[in-house]
Amino acid sequence: MNDFWNQRYSASEYAYGEEPNRFLVNELANLVPGKILFPAEGEGRNAVYAAQKNWDVSAFDPSTEGKKKALQLAKLHEVNIDYKLAAYENVYFAPESFDCLVLIFAHMPALKRTGYHQKLLSFLKPGGTILLQAFSKEQILYKSGGPRDIEMLYSKEELQFDFSELSELSIIKTETELNEGLYHIGKASVISLVGKK
Repeated sequence: MNDFWNQRYSASEYAYGEEPNRFLVNELANLVPGKILFPAEGEGRNAVYAAQKNWDVSAFDPSTEGKKKALQLAKLHEVNIDYKLAAYENVYFAPESFDCLVLIFAHMPALKRTGYHQKLLSFLKPGGTILLQAFSKEQILYKSGGPRDIEMLYSKEELQFDFSELSELSIIKTETELNEGLYHIGKASVISLVGKK
């Protein structure tokens, strides 16, 4: 899988653009900057945006090409991000050390999804916020991006199960028009989640 992402990120153009995800922009505006974690951050567009908004940013991804592009983007915008080369199974941060956890189109194998989500939640402080946007199961009907394996797409019920320990949880499924780089273009079915630990 790393070969797939390294190949995708090796082009000079940013696969998903250089602009941040709109859901992230809207939700971060409601939060006081603190420590924030971006798993599966790829080429860094969202992490760099958060750093521009005075967040203390950490990110990780297993792709060496993704990290290279993310650090280039951070340099271009004169911000710093702490970016680790790591996969979900071997990443480590101190428990309860982040004020915000952001998962933007971070799809994962169905059998490992709940375990990975629980691991990531352990890094979030009590009272911290999780922001997630991903493709819903209905995305299989669209050609605007995302995994072609329906098991890797999300349902509201799956996310309610994975994040049931949160004290506040809002999950909304919508149709939207994506315009994010080369690979997220056109009508899409997405799920947006906001929760508090």
